[in-house]
Amino acid sequence: MEDAVQDKDTPPRSFSRDADARQEIPQEPMFDLIELFFFAYRDFVGDADRLLLRYNFGRAHHRVLYFVDRRPGLAVAELLDLLKITKQSLSRVLKDLLDQNYLEQRPGLSDRRQRLLYPTDKGRDLALELAQLQSRRFARALENLPAGTREQAAAFLAAVRDSAGETS
Repeated sequence: MEDAVQDKDTPPRSFSRDADARQEIPQEPMFDLIELFFFAYRDFVGDADRLLLRYNFGRAHHRVLYFVDRRPGLAVAELLDLLKITKQSLSRVLKDLLDQNYLEQRPGLSDRRQRLLYPTDKGRDLALELAQLQSRRFARALENLPAGTREQAAAFLAAVRDSAGETS
């Protein structure tokens, strides 16, 4: 009978407390969310993948083009850090985008060794087409959900994002 009564400060047996986290974390995997996230990501990037195939580009090209378009003048070193990739990984993708006139590279103003990336008109057009394609998917998903869902979804994704570069 003692087991049926639980101290309000003691987490249920199926949960554990992380000293840094204020929420209870289940010990059992959240298979439902993991699966939904997997399929949502697959379909979200699949839309862009199909468009990128027309250009013989892949996801890496998309990520580089997206961030350079959103942050014109982004230094190559900053892009490497942002995407958490190596110079070698970026090299071929950047060469493709530069050679095909989707991006241009300029020396830094104060440090001429610095390489700054800018989208060309062609690059901005493709980045916008990709963003509109993915935005339509978000709009369809949000259209029948309650007001405030977009903000909640953004907060959820921001919380899932590993901004410190650590995994628990």
